[in-house]
Amino acid sequence: MRDHPIPSVTEPKQYRAIGIVRGKYIPKDPGQLTRGFLVDANGLELEAVVLGRVLTLMKRHLDMDKPHLWVVYPRSRETDHLHLQISGVWEPSTLNQTIGDNDLKMGDIISDENIDQLPEGEDYFSIRGELIYTNIDSNDFVIKIRQQPRANGKRPLPFKLSLKGNMPLECLRNFVGLDVRRRENQLHLEEYKVIGPISTRGGKKRGTKKNVNSSSRTERT
Repeated sequence: MRDHPIPSVTEPKQYRAIGIVRGKYIPKDPGQLTRGFLVDANGLELEAVVLGRVLTLMKRHLDMDKPHLWVVYPRSRETDHLHLQISGVWEPSTLNQTIGDNDLKMGDIISDENIDQLPEGEDYFSIRGELIYTNIDSNDFVIKIRQQPRANGKRPLPFKLSLKGNMPLECLRNFVGLDVRRRENQLHLEEYKVIGPISTRGGKKRGTKKNVNSSSRTERT
């Protein structure tokens, strides 16, 4: 059993976007669980989809009338529109296995609910990827994240995640690791670490354009 729903990083430039959100899942169609909303403690509805491997768990083992701490992958449909993919649930007080990416094995009931709590608190996200856009004036930035190849060998296209916070211009085209917190329908930066520059296929560091404003950059890729 893992002691945390977010796995440890195994490579310096390991891409990922994963977090934990507590809420009650409400499907759009009662007869179809795959699409719906996570409703947080403040009543805010977050658009969500359920990945297939979690459906059996939800149907057979969870009380869906209660909120749970879900393991989620964030996506940005729009700057202020957070979309979540539910990949698991973190509830050791009920399950003696972390239900997540590849693990749906059920276990014995555990009575101590304190083990459900995490040191980072709730609504925490770990984001790791390439900083491709930052605007200091509007206090937002964009991270490009590459996904692992599928089981059939196909590699999904990278996706871009919009976040709020102050990322310096000199961090552009670098791989960064971020500690992020959800606030309503947006992800806000708490801390960042520059891991290193992103290289092109030829092995050269990507340069930044010379016509960069001293206070903001508005180019996207």
